[in-house]
Amino acid sequence: MRILISGICGFAGSAIARALAAQGRGYEISGFDNFIRPGSEGNRAELKRLGIRLAHGDLRAASDVDALPAADWVVDAAANPSILAGVDGLTSSRQLVEHNLGGTVNLLEYCKRNRAGFILLSTSRVYSIGPLAALPMRVVGGAFQPGGGALPAGVGPAGVLESFPTSAPVSLYGATKLASETLALEYGETFHLPVYINRCGILAGAGQFGRPDQGIFTYWINSHLRKRPLKYIGFEGKGHQVRDCLHPSDLAPLLSAQFATPGTAAADRIVNVGGGAASAMSLRQLTDWCDDRFGPHPVASDPAPRPFDIPWIVLDPSKAGLVWGWRPRIPVQSILEEIAAHAGAHPEWLEFSAPLG
Repeated sequence: MRILISGICGFAGSAIARALAAQGRGYEISGFDNFIRPGSEGNRAELKRLGIRLAHGDLRAASDVDALPAADWVVDAAANPSILAGVDGLTSSRQLVEHNLGGTVNLLEYCKRNRAGFILLSTSRVYSIGPLAALPMRVVGGAFQPGGGALPAGVGPAGVLESFPTSAPVSLYGATKLASETLALEYGETFHLPVYINRCGILAGAGQFGRPDQGIFTYWINSHLRKRPLKYIGFEGKGHQVRDCLHPSDLAPLLSAQFATPGTAAADRIVNVGGGAASAMSLRQLTDWCDDRFGPHPVASDPAPRPFDIPWIVLDPSKAGLVWGWRPRIPVQSILEEIAAHAGAHPEWLEFSAPLG
């Protein structure tokens, strides 16, 4: 089976490629990347050693995608993953749309031409900001938890379900991913292609950029270790906001199950893929972990809110378990230790991760 991965030399793409290769299923894995991010060359060398074929190409250029060899499945792991993309002054809104939505169109046309299946790595940020921000919250053990009032449809004890609203606003980033989901499903129905949507929570692990807008676990651990300034922003400046995390290599078993299934019920094509409640923690709890691991380090407080911030989002991955027999396997403590070990070995990682411009 021939597998093509977009953004293969990025954090998620490279981890998925390595994990798929390690399964020993005989996949012919290839991928392409534009190699503009720091660190992509290092991933490139490692993947080549594994016998994975790599090509240089820009997802936004239809001619680059058209020139790629045929594959049986495409895994779209390329995106600008920042919730602040298009509004942070570092990237334009047009660039965000061209990359995250225009790139998906180019891949879907590739799949139509080659009769390939398509798997989109989407995001929890397709869920509506307003209803998430309005969830009744209580603080338990230094972390927000839903409670103190009736929960709306689409939220259960284990987290946010796939049925939670996706109406605007979801941020420009979330909108590009939600539009990509819709187009992918329509291409699948119209051209009879297998299409699956995996809505991921925060992906985390060694080698991820340490940036607060897209790699908060890595950023926090690296900053704490180096005694860099840290700040709890918004929500009274106490660090109670909560996210769950998932190691990207945990996606490989799910992808393999999807590769083996040429089609399934339309209602089952979208699943949450997150670490769930077992991997969820607040910034306050992450600071406590870092204090125990590295020694105490003070964190400042800034209660002023920021655009698109929400107090709590934990994905309930139970549907992925029912449909695909999938569950996260790498516990959060192992993910944090992996990041900490990488941080210790790469003292320049924060500077390396800094955005250009």
